Amino acid sequence: MKKLSIITHILLSLSLCGFAQKPAKKANDGIKPVGIIRNLTDSALLDVVQRQTFRYFWDFGHPVSGLARERSNTSFDYGNEVVTTGGSGFGVMSLIVADSRKWITHEQAVDRMLKIVRFLSKADEFHGAFPHWLNGETGKVIRFGRKDDGADIVESAYLFQGLLCARQYFNADNPKENTIRGMINGLWSDMEWNWFTRDGRDALYWHWSPNNGWAMNFPIHGFNECLITYVLAASAERYPVSASVYHNGWVQSDFFKNGKTFYGFKLPLGFDYGGPLFFSQYSFLGLNPKGLKDQYADYWEQNKNHTLINHAYCVENPQKYKGYGENCWGLTASDNYEGYNAHSPTNDLGVITPTAALSAFPYTPEYSMKALRHFYYDLGDKIWGEYGFTDAFSESHNWYANSYLAIDQGPIIVMIENYRTGLLWKLFMSCPEVKGGLKKLGFESPEIAKN
Repeated sequence: MKKLSIITHILLSLSLCGFAQKPAKKANDGIKPVGIIRNLTDSALLDVVQRQTFRYFWDFGHPVSGLARERSNTSFDYGNEVVTTGGSGFGVMSLIVADSRKWITHEQAVDRMLKIVRFLSKADEFHGAFPHWLNGETGKVIRFGRKDDGADIVESAYLFQGLLCARQYFNADNPKENTIRGMINGLWSDMEWNWFTRDGRDALYWHWSPNNGWAMNFPIHGFNECLITYVLAASAERYPVSASVYHNGWVQSDFFKNGKTFYGFKLPLGFDYGGPLFFSQYSFLGLNPKGLKDQYADYWEQNKNHTLINHAYCVENPQKYKGYGENCWGLTASDNYEGYNAHSPTNDLGVITPTAALSAFPYTPEYSMKALRHFYYDLGDKIWGEYGFTDAFSESHNWYANSYLAIDQGPIIVMIENYRTGLLWKLFMSCPEVKGGLKKLGFESPEIAKN
């Protein structure tokens, strides 16, 4: 596998999210948006940002399925029904935050969760895995690419990361919450992770389609955003994969180990300079990196240093882009003035993506707060809108997105909450299956020993 194939795959597949500016139809408002409020304390500002960003999943969630729409502008010509499975996993975790912080009532959260799991139980799936996109009204697969019309186990892993948190959170002994847990357990049990080893090979394969089989032929090798896929596959009780799939598949690639130092920070794993910041965020919305280690890395060191390198690069600003600096940093995958790209220090187009710095709050709270205050107070209405911060901006190109994406809005809510209370980390790491899977793969964590 060539060194840049994972990035190439990301760019090709994520670019399919589209860049049309036709607005999708909105659901009725339920949480009133607010404009810029001056002189907020740090805590109050975090409240405002989390709450307004949650509107993306609550007010703009699909009215039939309750799932998260792919983006706030329509993707290609698929209309307004496109929902994203991975982004919906982030949305479920955001729903838990909203309930915990009482932006909505517990009964509202329970009813939305019931709508989601009932819809998923009838939606298209392939050996238990969901496609990247579903029609939010019918539950039928919407093709993500020419041959990508079946299972996507990375998106499914993000969805299950959220569903398992919900199973742990909605724990009351009453008919509705019993149903939520039962249906999540059913979906989780039916996920045939071992099928995706492609007849017993020592790797997980990203896609399978009833029409195209294994034609996409994409084994998942690390280090990137897909660690949660291997953890969940090892954690399954009915259709698990062996530890050898992790050690001989995920680990064995020419871009897994790094060990070099950038801006004074050692990077144990991954691409030089770390790649886009979503690598240190998506898998760790539920998977707690604090104290998480295996024979290959300390994942707190990995993620923190990845973030510090990204920050230091933006402060140095070697390409002299307008706006970059101590208060304006964060390179990750997002919309840009050309379409969509996975921005990073080695692929810098002058585009800052707010989710990059804001979803890094657990790793770099001081630097993230400086970025948040700059985004909110200095850039203000240029990037602040009805669902929080818009996707990205480039001061060098005088370009400011008017779009919002589920996969970028969700991590802002969840990772700020993990910084503040550790809520989603506690829920996910409390799953007995996850503890067992981590042990199987050779991980250690303070959470594993807890009852």
